[in-house]
Amino acid sequence: MTEPSTPAHPGAVELVLAATAALKDRREEVNRLNVFPVPDGDTGTNMSLTMDAVVTEMAKLGAAPSAESIAHAVTHGSLMGARGNSGVILSQILRGLCEPLTEVDRVDALVVAECLDRAVTVAFQAVRRPVEGTMLTVLRDMAEAARPAAEAGADIGALLETVVDAAYESVKRTPDLLPVLKEAGVVDAGGYGLAILAEGFTAGLAGHGLREFDVTVAKAPILSVSPEDDWDDTEYLYCTEFLLHGEGLDRVEIEDYLVTIGGSQLVVGSPDQLKIHVHTDHPDQALAYSLQRGEVAEVHIHNMKMQTAQRAEAIRQEAADHKEIGFVAVAAGSGLADILRSLGVDEVVSGGQTMNPSTAELLEAIERVPARSVIVLPDNRNIILAANQTVGIAGKPVGVVPTSSVPEAFAALLVADPTASLEVNISEMTAAAEAVITGEVTTAIKDSKGKAGAIKAGQLIGIVDHEIEVIGDGIADVAARLLDVIAPGMETLTLLAGADLDDDALDDIAEALQSAHPELEIETHRGEQPLYPLIMAVE
Repeated sequence: MTEPSTPAHPGAVELVLAATAALKDRREEVNRLNVFPVPDGDTGTNMSLTMDAVVTEMAKLGAAPSAESIAHAVTHGSLMGARGNSGVILSQILRGLCEPLTEVDRVDALVVAECLDRAVTVAFQAVRRPVEGTMLTVLRDMAEAARPAAEAGADIGALLETVVDAAYESVKRTPDLLPVLKEAGVVDAGGYGLAILAEGFTAGLAGHGLREFDVTVAKAPILSVSPEDDWDDTEYLYCTEFLLHGEGLDRVEIEDYLVTIGGSQLVVGSPDQLKIHVHTDHPDQALAYSLQRGEVAEVHIHNMKMQTAQRAEAIRQEAADHKEIGFVAVAAGSGLADILRSLGVDEVVSGGQTMNPSTAELLEAIERVPARSVIVLPDNRNIILAANQTVGIAGKPVGVVPTSSVPEAFAALLVADPTASLEVNISEMTAAAEAVITGEVTTAIKDSKGKAGAIKAGQLIGIVDHEIEVIGDGIADVAARLLDVIAPGMETLTLLAGADLDDDALDDIAEALQSAHPELEIETHRGEQPLYPLIMAVE
């Protein structure tokens, strides 16, 4: 921010870019602060992706954008692109920061302090149970430092320097406020990311480099996902049409050429201007040929496969009787997705521990469901906030059953009642989900400490309710010991095999667990989830 300003507020876009670049450069440093040693959605990546969405939205602004248009771009972009808890909270911080800017003609230090105060209010309201020692604490400390500095007469530059200092000091204190951070010997990742954003913004304004902040962390692997493309249609893919301007254009000659690269060709017009239409797999060849004969304009290329699918879906939805309640769930693994669909889920959004879907992705899935209202099952505690953000902004009523695992979603769906109201279903499904205890077997990706003791990278760990209960060297051993923790008083056990656990190993584990716990009724399924070779659920 600069001072004084007009409603156009020059420089704001550049400063947001500077803040985004600062975080992107250090996102892996932030990622490595994640305390829990499992391949979770990384804080630095989630916050960086959220800021990327802001930058994309701001790129749509024209020259000399108004303060109101900038605020809308930041607010809308961050909400639509928010990923994970940290991204959703960051989106709310940005929303709060922007709200006062639409009501002033001039930005000074007092307005900046007011923006920070508002950000605290909005962000804390977004979190049902705020925890001290997180990015919310850092934000509050930033706001508390800003107000006295502004009232003492500091200009914007000096105030922001004070705020950044307060942010880093607050980050240093987070281990004293959150025991799990102190035990791991790290600071809070989200708070650190917020401090980096603030410093990037301030450094961009002042023209100095970023300061260093010492944190000692172990290097964590970078996770990635790859999209699949199953297109195998033999029809021409692209409907291509454009105007061709030239002199002495030979309509018949052009038509004869188009026959060799496609079908449904039409060439009409006059020798100095032709309208050309062709279905082809190679619109580039049609354009290149035409450019040798003149100049092209009004080029339109449509993917007919997508158009046909969209049209068929629109007809299907229009013809079908809309359900009262539909369901959207999140899962990673083809087997899990198949089970969810068999239980009535309309849309399965790919995601989970390794990639948290954004609010925008959840909204898109909600809108595709042919139902008057929709219940979302996030199936991961790091996705619950993003799911909650869809309530009130979707084009239909939405409710969230705050499931933190896919087995909880299974139980919730089994009690769903299509004849009951949205509110009744949410209440009963939530109760059913809460009756499930989920255990997960995975591999620690770094040295750490947990409830079960010291953990070495590469060891197998058994997790229950975000607590590491068991440490071992074999899946069967960890599963057996983990079941001893969760089985008492339970009647059924469901085993979901991950992509790296074959059927023979699954059968052996199930047989051993049945022998140790004859009171349990055991079911096995292929979940095909990545990174977690075995998920266990009892109820």
